[in-house]
Amino acid sequence: MLTTLAAIAPAFDIEAASRAYLDTLSGAARAKSDAYFEGGYWIVLWDALVAVASYLVMLRFGWSAKWRGWAERVVRFKFVQSLIYSVPFVIVGALLTLPWGIYTGFLREKQYGLMNQSFAGWLGEQGIMLGVGIVTTSLLIAVLFAVIRRWPRRWWIGATAAMVAMLLLFVMITPVFISPLLNKYTPMAAGPMRDGILTMAHAQGIPADNVYVFDASKQTKRVSANVSGLGPTIRISLNDNLLNRSTPEGIKSVMGHEMGHYVLDHIEWMIAQFAVLIAAMMFVLWWSVPKVIARFGQRWGVSGPADLAAVPVYFLIVTLMMLAATPITNTLIRRHEIQADIFGLDAAREPDGFAQTAMQLSEYRKIEPGPIEEALFFDHPSGFNRVHRAMAWKAAHLAELPEAQRTMVRPLPASASSIPASASPAPAAASNVQR
Repeated sequence: MLTTLAAIAPAFDIEAASRAYLDTLSGAARAKSDAYFEGGYWIVLWDALVAVASYLVMLRFGWSAKWRGWAERVVRFKFVQSLIYSVPFVIVGALLTLPWGIYTGFLREKQYGLMNQSFAGWLGEQGIMLGVGIVTTSLLIAVLFAVIRRWPRRWWIGATAAMVAMLLLFVMITPVFISPLLNKYTPMAAGPMRDGILTMAHAQGIPADNVYVFDASKQTKRVSANVSGLGPTIRISLNDNLLNRSTPEGIKSVMGHEMGHYVLDHIEWMIAQFAVLIAAMMFVLWWSVPKVIARFGQRWGVSGPADLAAVPVYFLIVTLMMLAATPITNTLIRRHEIQADIFGLDAAREPDGFAQTAMQLSEYRKIEPGPIEEALFFDHPSGFNRVHRAMAWKAAHLAELPEAQRTMVRPLPASASSIPASASPAPAAASNVQR
């Protein structure tokens, strides 16, 4: 039985109301959620180690030097040489890491009941993203090495500017050219839900004419929404799982959260913050790559930092830096998510809808981590913190809410869960940390 607020305490009891939601995930379902997410802690490490191993293979067997020699024979223009070199670099890298990717991206997702695709469908999408990776990585390598050749003594400064510019471009084009490669984006059907979301958007000063729905259900059972793009390409989208599984109050609360990202300029802030990280990484590369090449370059057939054969060296060091920076990047993202949560509660005024959605997300995210665990491994607030924040907001605004919202803690019915509790937990050493 659900607990009425009046039975919890004469006044609204934040802790008891939060616990009423949290206890709706228990037993096998909670054990499965915890095991899945905790496995992601190890996946972060193993992803990096598998990538590092692939780069060492390319260097150790001289493949990178052979690709560079082939590119030089095909064309004399160095920028084009970089583009040509990148094709086998990306393809071979993808093949070397494919077995691990099949396990983490498909088999484990299937094991936990999160995957809707067949293996053929999943592999086809990996092929599409491989094509995207060839294009984007080729441009990145070509631009980076053009900067290294142009300013060999202080190339990290120019490389920082170039990489940030490419990041801006990628963020801008993703919703228009990349996301539609995997999913179909359509305007939400006219009706009260669409009208309510647009009314909320206009009240927040967001010039939105449409809310987009994408067909994520063909791939996964996860609920999600996002704000993507930059400037004229910004769009707010939600997936069809959220639309089909959540209550109107839950959907409204999620869209309020996403509007918070827009109003609070989180995309712009995130780019600025990551620009600082990019600068630090470019400086470390500028300092470390010559030292690594001086020690191992002759064995690998790499002559210097401007030699295309050194590309795996750059990627190897970046991979290790990204691994070390994971707590930093998680914290930057998590702080923005907390700000958007607060904004969404104020905008949507649906604390129970927000708590309901937090519980849906907790089907595959550990719901009550320790504070250090959350700080290190969570790029979004935990389910506990989100539910507690919603109930604290509700307590502070209780007198302003309609009577129906004041009298009942309203977890979603068990039938709303799309992830079977009977799925057996896999070992804790294998999971992707998913949003």
